[in-house]
Amino acid sequence: MLKYKDIKPSVYIETTVVSYLVARPSADAILSGRQQTTRQLWEDYSDNFEFVVSDVVITEIRQGDEIAAQRRIEALAGFTVLELSPEAVILALELINAGAVPKESQTDAQHIAVAVVNGIEHLTSWNYKHIVNETKRQYIDQVCRAAGYQPTILCTPTELIEEMQMKEKPHPPMDPVLEECYRMKAEFNARFKTMQELVDYLKAENKKNKAEGWKYVSLPPVKCHKQD
Repeated sequence: MLKYKDIKPSVYIETTVVSYLVARPSADAILSGRQQTTRQLWEDYSDNFEFVVSDVVITEIRQGDEIAAQRRIEALAGFTVLELSPEAVILALELINAGAVPKESQTDAQHIAVAVVNGIEHLTSWNYKHIVNETKRQYIDQVCRAAGYQPTILCTPTELIEEMQMKEKPHPPMDPVLEECYRMKAEFNARFKTMQELVDYLKAENKKNKAEGWKYVSLPPVKCHKQD
């Protein structure tokens, strides 16, 4: 294992990363590269980071093909799960109301909000559509700062490993893994007309997940002073 820092940075693992980790090997160069990078993050760097997830991640990875869903669940076994706090719900709504995250992608807003409110240092994702797109990142950071929070660093696994900023890439070509992730996300988000409906659903999932033995923590919100 590569060890470069004594104190482990916390990293929120978003759904697309887990999907790449367990997906069947692909002959496509871009897709294969992301798969290899994701496996490298897991195999070479897992001891260097404190990986965390949330009910949003657990719920999303259960969507779609049952066999693939089971592989995704097994990959996260033993991970710390962050509670969905009222502060995170409020910040998710602010991200949507400000247009930083589309209203039809409420779960993506919650991924970001849960990580930010809990003071998680990085959120790693392959979701160029709503999370790691360079323009989106800047807008998301602005909304989080305006709400009084220190933004979480939104990054791809490549950026997380290399610790360097990626050049702006508007929308890389679609591939089967992201296509399936986006489809699952769209179908899941379409089930909820309001943020409250999604929150109520996740609360029910929270009880189910705890009964299954998922390990949870409830951290106090980490806020910074609002900018004048």
